[in-house]
Amino acid sequence: MSVSDPAVTVSFVVKIDDKPFGSFISCEGLGVEVAVEKHEEGGNNDFVHQLPGRITYPNIKFTRPINNESSRVSDWLAEMSASRVKRHTASIQAMTADGTVVCTWNLHGVILVRWTGPQLGVEGPKVATETIELAHHGFLPGS
Repeated sequence: MSVSDPAVTVSFVVKIDDKPFGSFISCEGLGVEVAVEKHEEGGNNDFVHQLPGRITYPNIKFTRPINNESSRVSDWLAEMSASRVKRHTASIQAMTADGTVVCTWNLHGVILVRWTGPQLGVEGPKVATETIELAHHGFLPGS
């Protein structure tokens, strides 16, 4: 892939504490927002100072079809219910169909905040999917 090729991805590979957590078909919520505080200075009518404030990171949602990697989620949920919630590090790799890594994001302070399992019914054949949602404290250098 050359530098000018678009970043077309087909999967997102997630690792928690450098252990494989699985591949996902969608990733939503990667981002950061800096709150801006406006400060008007007396006598200065040319502009308003915009000062950086608190940094927030939205939760990240991953979706995938149920597969043999899904048991890793239930293992994490069982660990959380058996003991206190522990924060982890995570990496997300955006990959092309041939396995080329397009980009990697490393996160710290990661916790699992939501899991949604498949909607089961007999209406017709559908792909059973699961969604996990992670909260985090920000990006690590090298992301």
